[in-house]
Amino acid sequence: MYKRECPGQLKIEIPFNVELNPDSKWIRIADKIPWEQIEDEYVKHIKGVEGQRAKPSRLAFGALFVQASECLTDEKTREYIQENPHIQYFCGYAEYTPTPPFDASMMVHFRKRIPAETVMKITETAFAGDALIGMDAPEVKAPDGYETDRGEDSGSELEATSAEPTADNRGTLILDATCCPQDIRYPTDIGLMNNARELCEEIIDRLYETVTDRYDYKPRTYRNVARRDYLAYTKIRKHTAKTIRRHLRKQINYVGRDLRIIEDLVGKGAPLSALPWQLYRKLLVINEAYRQQKEMYDTKTHRCEARIVSISQPHVRPIVRGKEHDPVEFGSKTAIGLVGGYAFITDISWENIAEASLLPQAAEQYKSMFGFYPKSIIGDGVYPNLGNRTWCRERSIRLSGPALGRKSEEDKQEERKQRRKDGCERNAVEGEFGITKRKLGLDRIMTKLSDTSLTAVAMGFFVANMERKLRSIFSPETFYYVFYDFYRFRLVILGKSA
Repeated sequence: MYKRECPGQLKIEIPFNVELNPDSKWIRIADKIPWEQIEDEYVKHIKGVEGQRAKPSRLAFGALFVQASECLTDEKTREYIQENPHIQYFCGYAEYTPTPPFDASMMVHFRKRIPAETVMKITETAFAGDALIGMDAPEVKAPDGYETDRGEDSGSELEATSAEPTADNRGTLILDATCCPQDIRYPTDIGLMNNARELCEEIIDRLYETVTDRYDYKPRTYRNVARRDYLAYTKIRKHTAKTIRRHLRKQINYVGRDLRIIEDLVGKGAPLSALPWQLYRKLLVINEAYRQQKEMYDTKTHRCEARIVSISQPHVRPIVRGKEHDPVEFGSKTAIGLVGGYAFITDISWENIAEASLLPQAAEQYKSMFGFYPKSIIGDGVYPNLGNRTWCRERSIRLSGPALGRKSEEDKQEERKQRRKDGCERNAVEGEFGITKRKLGLDRIMTKLSDTSLTAVAMGFFVANMERKLRSIFSPETFYYVFYDFYRFRLVILGKSA
C-alpha cells in the first residue's frame, strides 16, 4: 500500500526543530532534485493497495543518493541518516528523529522501486537545462571584460550565448562506454565447476533426507576425491593448457554425476520444494553452466553465447575491454554521452554490446532532450565506421575520426589539428569515468541482483552530475571566477557565488 504525499509535503521549510546550517550541501541539493517527478515514477512500482504503508519516495531516493554519494553499505546508510539531521531534512523528515528510519533490508526494495530507467529519466529532467547552458558557454578572448547579460538570480550559472546558431545542429556530444565490475570472485572454468559441484553436493544432502527409506545407501558423490583433485590443481604454480584441460574434464564429470544423482532422487520422489528458493535457483543455473562448459570442452573453444561466470549472479557477463591490466572485466556495460560536462546514460546492459552500434541511439536521445542534433560527435576509434559516417552525414553531424579518401598535405595538417582537439575534448569523458569509479564506488558494485545493480550504476552518474552542478553554482566567494577550459580551448566565466 502506498499513500501519495501532497505537494506541500514534498518540500520542507526550515526551521527543522533543530538549528540547521542553511549552507549545508544536503540542504542545497534538496532544492535541486525534482521530487515530484520522483514521486510519480515511484508510485508506478508500488505493488498492491493493501498491507503496510510504503516508505515515502523522498526517503527512498534520498537514501539511495546518500549511499552513492558517500559509498556506504546498506547498514551504514541507515545509521548515517539516523544520526545526521541535515540528511534527515534531505530525506523529507519534518523534524529530527533519533530512531532508525527503516531496516537496512529496505534498501533493496528502494533500488527495485527506483530502477535504472527511472534514474535516467530523472537525470535528464534535472540536468538537461544545465547541459544546454554548458554547451553554449561563451568564449572569451581576455579576462578583462566581465560584462554579462544575466541578473542577480542567475549569476551562479554558466553564461549562455545570446546569438542564435547559424545551423540547426548545436553542441558537442562526447561518447564512450565502460564496464562497472561486479563484486564477484574472479571466474575460471575450473573454479566455476568446483563451486557448482559443492552446491550440487549440498542439494543432494537435502533431497536425500526426504527419501532415505527408498535407498539402501546414500548415492556416492566422491566429494573427497573431487575436493582433493581441485586442491591439487590450485597448488600447481604454472598451469599449462594440457593441465587445465585435464583438471577441467574431471570437474565437469563430477558435476555431471551429481546432476544425474539429483535427477534420480527427484525420480524416486524427492520434492524440489524441500530446497530453499535460493538453492533451487542455483540448481537451474548449474544446469546451464554445466551445459556451456561441456559444450566448450567438447568443441575445444573458449566462447559461448550468454556465458555464465558466476553461479550466484548469473546475469554477469564477461566484458572484453582490451585494457593493459584488465583485458576482461565482469559486470554491466554502461555507455554515456557527455554534454556540457554532464553525463547522460545512453545504454546500460549486461551484454557486451558493440559501442559503435549505440551512436544513433545516443544522438536521438540528445535530440529528444534538447530538440536538435549535436553539431559534432566525438568518440574513440570504434565509432567512425561506415554506417555511422553515413548516418551522421545525412543529419549534418560531424563525426570525429580520419576522413576517407585521398587528402592533400594541407588537409592532412588540418585533420591532425582537429583530431588533436577532439582527443583533448574526449579526455572529459575519461575523467568522468575516473570520478565515478574512484570516488563514487562504481569500480566495484556490491549489490547482487540484476536490476538493483543497474540502479546503483545509474545513481552513481546522477550523483556525479549533481556534484558538478553544485561546483558550478556555489563557486568560491569572488565577484567573478574565470578559468581556462582545456577541453574546449577557451576561457569561461562563472557568475557571482550564491
